[in-house]
Amino acid sequence: MKPPIPDRAADPVGDAPLVNLPNALTLLRVLCVPLLAVLLAVDDGTLGTARDAAAIVFVLASITDLMDGAIARRYGLVTTFGKVADPIADKALTGVALIGLSVLGDLSWWVTGIILVREVGVTLLRFWVIEHGVIPASRGGKLKTLAQTVAITMYLADVPLTWWSTVSAVVMGIALVLTVATGLDYVVRAVRLRRQPLATSSNLGVHRA
Repeated sequence: MKPPIPDRAADPVGDAPLVNLPNALTLLRVLCVPLLAVLLAVDDGTLGTARDAAAIVFVLASITDLMDGAIARRYGLVTTFGKVADPIADKALTGVALIGLSVLGDLSWWVTGIILVREVGVTLLRFWVIEHGVIPASRGGKLKTLAQTVAITMYLADVPLTWWSTVSAVVMGIALVLTVATGLDYVVRAVRLRRQPLATSSNLGVHRA
């Protein structure tokens, strides 16, 4: 059996100072959210330099998501602020990107709606099962996050290739399928966990939404 995938939400809080590198990276990701919104609003969102800049900001912010948790765990820098701010920053970044693309007419609203409902729903399920334990992370969840990141980046970027929009739609379709599939899997595992007696529930790790 493979060990559960690490997640900041399941990390024990130590006596690390609030001002540290992982928290700085998380805060940087939070600051990228309004910057991304501004870049998408430049020239009414028309493709060009601002859109490429938006894609770069999104990618760099997504990279900080990979770094902050790993650094915090490795060097014992886990804080309550990091555990709370990390998922908020993730959802805000993805939400602004998707909503912005839909407002501009580049992405169907139903796609944005499904992804956001899934993300919010999984967050609520975490609170629903928190007294019983936490749910082990799934490889599918990590793959979903990667697919969403690639798809959103492709939609944001201004690439003058005839096949770019087609490939972007295919990647977004894959991301959407993974989003729904992992969401349903999370619901099933959450229900099973809730049915377990509190004394036997295990604290194995948390699925990253």
